[in-house]
Amino acid sequence: MSLAGDGTPNYQIAEVVGCSVNTVKAWRARYEESGLAGLGDRPKAGRPRTVDRSKVITATLLPPPACYGISHWSSRTLARKLGVSNYAVATIWADYGVQPWRAGTFKFSTDPALEAKVVDVVGLYLDPPTDAIVLSIDEKSQIQALDRTAPMLPLQPGKIARGTPDYTRHGTTTLFAALNVATGQVTTTCKPRHTARDFVTFLNQVARAHPNGDLHLIMDNLATHKAPPVTEWLTANPRVTVHFTPTHASWLNMVEIFFGIVQRQTIKRGVFHSVKQLTDTLRRFVDHYNQNPRPFTWTKTANQIINNINLAKTSLTQH
Repeated sequence: MSLAGDGTPNYQIAEVVGCSVNTVKAWRARYEESGLAGLGDRPKAGRPRTVDRSKVITATLLPPPACYGISHWSSRTLARKLGVSNYAVATIWADYGVQPWRAGTFKFSTDPALEAKVVDVVGLYLDPPTDAIVLSIDEKSQIQALDRTAPMLPLQPGKIARGTPDYTRHGTTTLFAALNVATGQVTTTCKPRHTARDFVTFLNQVARAHPNGDLHLIMDNLATHKAPPVTEWLTANPRVTVHFTPTHASWLNMVEIFFGIVQRQTIKRGVFHSVKQLTDTLRRFVDHYNQNPRPFTWTKTANQIINNINLAKTSLTQH
């Protein structure tokens, strides 16, 4: 305000500081009214710069009103309701790890021996028996030999690989797999079906692949795994001990991780003109996988898993 104090005209002050004459008049008026305090920043017009983050999260966790006709909030829909920007909503969601557009599935095990089986199986992962081999074993059934009706369009810069949604199915196969928990090595075979006899044949293959020491097999509660031919084989092979996962808890079987890798890397985008081509491809995948196997690391303790299950059940009853 030194120029104004010296009596410099408004138009000259505007030229010196690089603003309009009206701006000079406004700032001189604020000084005359409030002194130096009048020169501080004042609230700006428009929406406030700060957003009540707790209000956004609370609204997100509640279902949208029925009149909206939607199952979950989008950032733009919620932003319009709350009178904030969708960028602010999206930022808050990211900060809190909230993802309304995603949904999963769940199923609680009704196994009366749930806790005992969790302790048993997780104990094998975290503290395996000395001088014994722990194998996670299962089968991935109904793998389809799908032949697309047109060749895949290849990956290109700026474009993902694309395939036709329609296909011709040439049959199915079942992939049996036994994962060595300690080494990551897998023993596999493909069969047209997955009967109890097929499973016994695979068990013989697994026993030959691991001829020394006790074997501990982790498997699920599929009826095939408890059929008379299997129980007879187990009786005839006392060095083999079976550990069943709880019902509806296949996620506890570590070999499912391997099946997920096969699904993503080989099956999902594969084009197969026959079941033989499918099984040959799976065999090549396994051969390559076993050249550099890496064991999976189990991190959750049995108590942590059981506590999480109980918390989920409590949360469900509260809703």
